[in-house]
Amino acid sequence: MDRDRILMGVVGRPHGVRGLVRVHSYAAVPEDLARYGALRDEHGNAWHLSWRGQGIAELRNDAGQALSSREDAQKLVNRKLYVGRVDLPEPEEDEFYVADLVGMQVIEQAGTPLHELGHVRLVHDYGAGVSLEITGQGGTILLPFTRACVPVVDMGARRIEVVLPDEVEVPAEFFPGDGAAEPVA
Repeated sequence: MDRDRILMGVVGRPHGVRGLVRVHSYAAVPEDLARYGALRDEHGNAWHLSWRGQGIAELRNDAGQALSSREDAQKLVNRKLYVGRVDLPEPEEDEFYVADLVGMQVIEQAGTPLHELGHVRLVHDYGAGVSLEITGQGGTILLPFTRACVPVVDMGARRIEVVLPDEVEVPAEFFPGDGAAEPVA
């Protein structure tokens, strides 16, 4: 995972016929996305964003050319927009960027000793709340990223402690060996 850039927005569907697009901003104040200057997409292209309405933006490339048609805008649907980590403020002591969760060890709090479930593979946000995709030796589970399910995020130890809700079933083959979870030292 590229830790030098942070996902700050996603281009949505076109708005109208003149190249405007809907943009979903992940900035704490959505309008601040335009203040970061050049936003880079996953292909390395630079885009400059100007808000034209609530959630509606004009995108210009590095040469200053704006998207000019609905067809041009359609080509950018689902394009991810990143900001360099150096351009963002350092998170406070009890804060973190969601991108920093990827790769962290996931431990189930239930029982003693604690059991390792795996590592965070991806962080999903489909609009109804953030969820963690956790991959272990036996497969993958999705877990809501709520305080009830994820009470501890220890950035220093790169470890997340989780409480599995009853609705999340972890098959026995998820754990190595005879189906018993591996204790965490």
